[in-house]
Amino acid sequence: MRLVDGDDLARLAAPAQRRDLVASFLRRMLLSRWTIAAASCIVQLALGSVYVSSLFVAPIMEQYGTSKAGAAATFSITITTLGVTAGFGGALQGRYGPRVIATLGGLLYGGGLCLAAFASNLVLLYLAFGLIGGIGLGLAYIVPVAMLIRWFPDKRGMISGLAVAGFGGGAFAISPIAAALLTSIGLRGALIAFGLSYTLLIVSAAQFFRTAPEGYAPDGWTPPVQSQQSFGGREFTLAEALRAPRWYVLWLILALNVTAGAALLSVAAPLAQDFCAVGPTTAALMVMAISLTNGAGRPFWGWASDRIGRPATFLVLFIIQALAFRALGHVADFALLLALAAVIGMCFGAGFAAMPAFAADAFGSKHAGAIYGAMLTAWSAGAVVGPLVTATLDYRLAASLIAWLMLASAILPVFVGWRDFAAAGRKAFAMIIQSDDSETASTTLGTHFVAPPGITAPPMAGSAPSPITSIT
Repeated sequence: MRLVDGDDLARLAAPAQRRDLVASFLRRMLLSRWTIAAASCIVQLALGSVYVSSLFVAPIMEQYGTSKAGAAATFSITITTLGVTAGFGGALQGRYGPRVIATLGGLLYGGGLCLAAFASNLVLLYLAFGLIGGIGLGLAYIVPVAMLIRWFPDKRGMISGLAVAGFGGGAFAISPIAAALLTSIGLRGALIAFGLSYTLLIVSAAQFFRTAPEGYAPDGWTPPVQSQQSFGGREFTLAEALRAPRWYVLWLILALNVTAGAALLSVAAPLAQDFCAVGPTTAALMVMAISLTNGAGRPFWGWASDRIGRPATFLVLFIIQALAFRALGHVADFALLLALAAVIGMCFGAGFAAMPAFAADAFGSKHAGAIYGAMLTAWSAGAVVGPLVTATLDYRLAASLIAWLMLASAILPVFVGWRDFAAAGRKAFAMIIQSDDSETASTTLGTHFVAPPGITAPPMAGSAPSPITSIT
């Protein structure tokens, strides 16, 4: 993008022209797609605070005299509402624009937290934090993902990973702040402080959001042929996508990936104490490791999916998780447990990085917000099933069961992306045949070379030159 050219530099001496140049530069920067991406990261960082929910369990139990399950239900309701709301949030964004919907999401999420501070009983807490806050989360979460896919058609996977990296890493950044606030000003004060802060951050950042022009493409970039053929150049509506079997396969892939990550995330600290006999403070390191890699791995796996394809990415993720959970069921060393938890956390976040681009590849980007938003109901399903498995079974048995589940799940990306795998196989086979033909031709030429009188033949590899007599 050209910001300042030679003629502009020549006119810098004039104050009025200098002011115009500065204004033009700032305007172009503010309207840049990278500025929109940065604002999206700020929104997702604030939304990712929902992952520090485990810190609020004990204060809620004390405040409302409820059980651990009753306190944890607040956050189950929140995540379930998020997944359901994202479905119609994507459609609303297409109608009213990303700025309006993200602003509304920020007001509802922050407002829900503030209202939760004044909830006199557990039911009102569920309504304020879980329902109102969850609706705000769903609306604000889907907007950056759907919006940026259209601004970055040349980097779909990378930008999807970047867009949701803040959500995954938000817990890592916010957890020490949350712990300090809960200790110093209590549950009600912390909820008000977070509610006001998140409202300010999300609403301010949302003002930079705007929809990409129809058919937008960066300068010098044209869609690759494979990308155009992936959905036949057709832009599916949500109704059309829901009639396609592949939508349900993608939904199942995301749900299974979430199931594995949520299963470990929900019991990370008690599992560490049970497996390795460590104290609560040490066990908390496992939660931080999962949060860190959950966020940090998202841009990498989004970028990787641009290079190796979405089906291959999920195939790799399922195989890695199968191996990691298999090892998890036999571990007793905390350092090894920490490493395995980090790997599983990375795979958990990677699914959210690659799936938006996967959906856009399959159904086009025009209605990506509605299509992927509806697909996020898989998040709700996985967030319920995963913790249920680890809550009802022995931890080691649950880890072994999930390992087999991940191994069986590896067939799904192969099924939905068989054309990509077949094309890669044909290309690799052609390269091998071409290499063999080249080697055969080289060997034949060297073996049957006949030189004119007095000419020395070129040496074969590993042999010394030798004169060849002419044949008469």
